[in-house]
Amino acid sequence: MTSIDLNSDLGENVPDRVVSDDESMLRLVTSANVACGFHAGSPEGIRSTLESAVAGGVVIGAHPGYRDYENFGRTKVEIDSATLQAHVEYQLGAVIGLAAAVGGTVAYVKPHGALYNTIARDERQSKDVVAAIRAIDPNLVLLGLAGGVVLEVAERAGLQIAAEAFADRAYQPDGQLVSRTEAGSVLHDPVAVAERMVRLAGEGVIRAIDGTDVPVSAQSICVHGDSPGSVAMAAETKRMLQDAGITIAPFAGV
Repeated sequence: MTSIDLNSDLGENVPDRVVSDDESMLRLVTSANVACGFHAGSPEGIRSTLESAVAGGVVIGAHPGYRDYENFGRTKVEIDSATLQAHVEYQLGAVIGLAAAVGGTVAYVKPHGALYNTIARDERQSKDVVAAIRAIDPNLVLLGLAGGVVLEVAERAGLQIAAEAFADRAYQPDGQLVSRTEAGSVLHDPVAVAERMVRLAGEGVIRAIDGTDVPVSAQSICVHGDSPGSVAMAAETKRMLQDAGITIAPFAGV
């Protein structure tokens, strides 16, 4: 692999719940997954992040989630298909509109949190999310977990897809993410995180929590904006990848 994207989940701050340093992350990443208001963020905060992304030449993605603001979108919601599709369509419309207002465009969609993890396994909710994307703009790229069900569903439906790996999350031997409820699920050491991503880019594997190597083919790497030490992890990951001869470049919108 000679090129890979670096992304982060941003636009999630409100005055009483500041979780990320968006300005610093936007100087490091090539793609920004911008919250749509259901799990985090406010219209004015989301707009500000979008404006900064446009100014910095960072590719914009919409980051819709369950309507679960209290739990930051990290609790699975049992929801019928019509409602889930409408909720995703509503969120995409909001961010597409705000992006247009600041001179930007949305190039891709990366679902958030519990919705992201659910559609990595659940075909029915995957179909609902894909239907929403197709209804709003079938040219949007879907970014999802490498090996996830939703990528298969999206590709069958004619969407462009991209696979993602996580720099700061532990992996199960089957390629799924370790639940945030388990110890060691979120990683914080910038050097260890960066070394994992250099192996991903160079060898196509990530070390799982049990010590085995999991094959992972990904076009984008995520460092969560709300993880403690996220800016340091993103900076070290970018530096080590570039030192290894890997170009950091967006997967969409170019």
